[in-house]
Amino acid sequence: MQAGWRPRPGDRVLRRALVIPQRISVLPGRIPKPSQSPWSILVYGFAGIIAVGAVLLTLPISSAGGGFTSPVDALFTATSAICVTGLVVLDTGTYWSGFGQAVILVLIQLGGLGYMTMSTLILLVIGRRITLQERLRIKETMGVPALGGLVRLIRTIFLITIAIEAVGAILLFLRFAQIYRLQSVWTTIWQAVFHSVSAFNNAGFDIVGPNFRSLAHFQRDPWILLVIAGLIILGGLSFVVMVDVARNRRFSRLSVNSKIVLAMTGLLLGLGTIAILVTEYGNLQSLGPLPFPYKVLNAFFTAVTPRTAGFTTLDLGRIADYTLVLVIALMFIGGASGSTAGGIKVNTFGVLVAVILAAVKGRQYPEMFRKEVPQQLVHQALAVVFLAFALVFAVVFVLTLTESASFLRLVFETVSAFGTVGLSTGITPELSTIGKLVIMFVMFVGRVGPLSLGLAFAARRQPARYRYAQESVQIG
Repeated sequence: MQAGWRPRPGDRVLRRALVIPQRISVLPGRIPKPSQSPWSILVYGFAGIIAVGAVLLTLPISSAGGGFTSPVDALFTATSAICVTGLVVLDTGTYWSGFGQAVILVLIQLGGLGYMTMSTLILLVIGRRITLQERLRIKETMGVPALGGLVRLIRTIFLITIAIEAVGAILLFLRFAQIYRLQSVWTTIWQAVFHSVSAFNNAGFDIVGPNFRSLAHFQRDPWILLVIAGLIILGGLSFVVMVDVARNRRFSRLSVNSKIVLAMTGLLLGLGTIAILVTEYGNLQSLGPLPFPYKVLNAFFTAVTPRTAGFTTLDLGRIADYTLVLVIALMFIGGASGSTAGGIKVNTFGVLVAVILAAVKGRQYPEMFRKEVPQQLVHQALAVVFLAFALVFAVVFVLTLTESASFLRLVFETVSAFGTVGLSTGITPELSTIGKLVIMFVMFVGRVGPLSLGLAFAARRQPARYRYAQESVQIG
């Protein structure tokens, strides 16, 4: 206000209250701890379910004889079930009671759908809203690229699972009712449901084959084998691929991921069937005694099961060694990412094929279906394959020290456990306690994933703040 100023008629005077500054002391609050990564939750979730299943299988009510089961054998069975592997040390159909078989079936279903999927379904049932953090966990564990529509996808997954397993159970019931006319209807229904769930979840547990013979007495039954094979293939495609196919219905409109899965699945099934048919055609202890149509049928079924089911119609302990090597390769690759199958996954295998083709053609960037593969995916694929090879090598080395079986049989058993396949040459019940514990660990790692398990116990990720200068290195 200037000196000598006087208000004039009509002027308005505004008065502003003087604000006295005040000092407020703020106490430092606690810094919230970072939440657990989705990988660690996945690992601890599976481990917790295995522990509960092992306790239930130890109880006398779970065994047909009414006695306590060895904790190691119960833990082995629970691990094999939740990891949808199918390796067994006790015959599922004769040793376990109805309650024990039901426990195994529940573990198979939980392991097939996945821990995060089941926990999300429970939250939806009780009416709780899915938080952003939980959506991030689901996204990571299911391998989907975006957060949108995760809850809807999980509902779809649950409905697809129930629908496919119900159709499979009906088809199997119709055939089992013709074969087992003297047994009760409820027993036939239970067998149909058990094998449908086990097949779709790629578990490989069966309750019809005494003395670990699996489906050997169905060698000449196309109905049973084709239904089981169809369930295995669908379970190994992944839910994301099935939803993509159902929505788009044309191969050209599918995502690159779906195209890779379908193309690699068809290629491996075709080549596997032809190779097994050729190598075992004259083997009198496998395909030799069968007529030609049944040779083709059993060769196809044997090519399907390493991806990664565990059912078998042939005595794998009597097939040729070179056929075992072929089956080992199929088991190591496995099924699709996000499916009920194990192995390094056909997606990873497809990325490696793209890298090899790019190197052969002299191209800098790998391509598949006219799309460039991101460099980060190439690094992840190489990491998964290297960790898988390292795990198999280390486990085979340990088993050669503790077990008396041949080297090839030990490699077969190890890859079968890593790929959560469940096929065996017959040495699983003869493993020592150390051998069983080692195979249990391999099954767990094979289900959770080598990269997932490494990230679960690794320190927090630190982005690179700088890059070094490049320098060429000789290759080959």
